[in-house]
Amino acid sequence: MVRRAGASRLEFEAAAVYEYPEHLRPWLEGLPKAPGVYVFHGESDVMPLYIGKSVNIRTRVMSHFRTPDEAALLRQSRRITFIRTAGELGALLLEAQMIKEQQPLFNKRLRRNRQLCSLLLQGETPQVVYAKDVDFSSQPGLYGLYANRRAALQTLQGLADEHRLCYGLLGLESLSRGRACFRSALKRCAGACCGKETQAEHHARLVAALEQVRLICWPWKNAVVIVERSPEITQYHLIDHWFYLGSVPRLEDARQRRQPPDGFDNDGYKILCKLMLSGEYEVIELE
Repeated sequence: MVRRAGASRLEFEAAAVYEYPEHLRPWLEGLPKAPGVYVFHGESDVMPLYIGKSVNIRTRVMSHFRTPDEAALLRQSRRITFIRTAGELGALLLEAQMIKEQQPLFNKRLRRNRQLCSLLLQGETPQVVYAKDVDFSSQPGLYGLYANRRAALQTLQGLADEHRLCYGLLGLESLSRGRACFRSALKRCAGACCGKETQAEHHARLVAALEQVRLICWPWKNAVVIVERSPEITQYHLIDHWFYLGSVPRLEDARQRRQPPDGFDNDGYKILCKLMLSGEYEVIELE
């Protein structure tokens, strides 16, 4: 009997979590079934609690009310606002920009990583270089984006293991002149260190292995706009060297553009690169 009473109490408490907070009901009524970004606000007018995006704002916001994990967010929320976009791309770009600028309490923080690095291959041995020192949007020969030096070297080591590349020639360990590396004796290295293959062959295999993570340089001379249309809204997303600089309703407005900030926009690159080169959207280069 006691266990049943306890179970009933737990069920009642769980049900209370899933009930819509009455104070937020007025804010739910006007949510559109359309793409955009939505914001949960607390007491502060400066720092929001949570910023999200969806192709259907109403459905996505409602989903927050069905998960016990959202209880703390809902208790602290005082209002919900939204910004319409022309489509999914605009929502993705705006959400990432707003999270980085406003740093909401319940979002995973998207901060500019000062240790963001890549592997630069200009000679025989890859070098770890940092976005604070090198313009990743225009430097050829870069491979991969990594949170820190350790992650970059771990990736390089993984490629060496997979493709039987030489740790010594990759700079991952010291190599004695005229002697094969230890991994060569274990047949884990194809033997470029001891003449079993030429260093040119080794380098060609290294380049082929790295190709899967090669960074794409900004392929335009100037900034561009991506055109995104829906039946109700047309937006021109202004992009420069993989930085999202905002969206405007008219192409003429995009010509009054601002300069991109220093550094490299890792999030912008991941969102935009393949999409912009796929031909899925109209891209217009600005003069």
